[in-house]
Amino acid sequence: MRDNSSHPLIERIRERLATHVPVVDRTSEARAAAVAIVLRPRGADVDVLFIKRADYELDPWSGQVAFPGGRHEPADKDLLETALRETTEEIGVDLRGHFDLLGRLDDLHSQTVKLPNVFVRPFVIAAHEVGAFHLSPEVADAFWVPLSFLTTASNWQRTEVSARGLSFDVTACLFEGRIIWGMTERILTQLLELAVTAR
Repeated sequence: MRDNSSHPLIERIRERLATHVPVVDRTSEARAAAVAIVLRPRGADVDVLFIKRADYELDPWSGQVAFPGGRHEPADKDLLETALRETTEEIGVDLRGHFDLLGRLDDLHSQTVKLPNVFVRPFVIAAHEVGAFHLSPEVADAFWVPLSFLTTASNWQRTEVSARGLSFDVTACLFEGRIIWGMTERILTQLLELAVTAR
């Protein structure tokens, strides 16, 4: 089992998140969900795990880049368990017992009326080991993006995207033909500004 505690970037993220007091959702009408921001050291850099959701008509986030995660179920003891369970279900990687919890980011709400009324709680996790992906039918792809790429300003731009029959002009990170935008971009921006570096 790999010990991530000595990796300088992982340790810096841990230290910065330790001083952050997350904004907690207080809206009882919104359904709870959670995502796992999974980090792994790679040389001097750190990679961040993303998924691309499969194209599915009934999924409001169909085809979008996301973090592993989903809605809280009654059997989940807490939202961290929700994030870990959903990661296992979506990409076939069971992190339970094989991760360090580095901290939490602020709860975020969906921002448009065409999306379900949910709040998302992001957990930042350093994985000890991540095996081969075994994707569920809901997931088209799982991939890693280096933090050094995500913190490079030229990789971010305004771009037009289409979703739910609408077009949006958004801030996005473009990685190998994939567009990181929407709720995922908002969560990622939190991570970069709070724990890594302002872009």
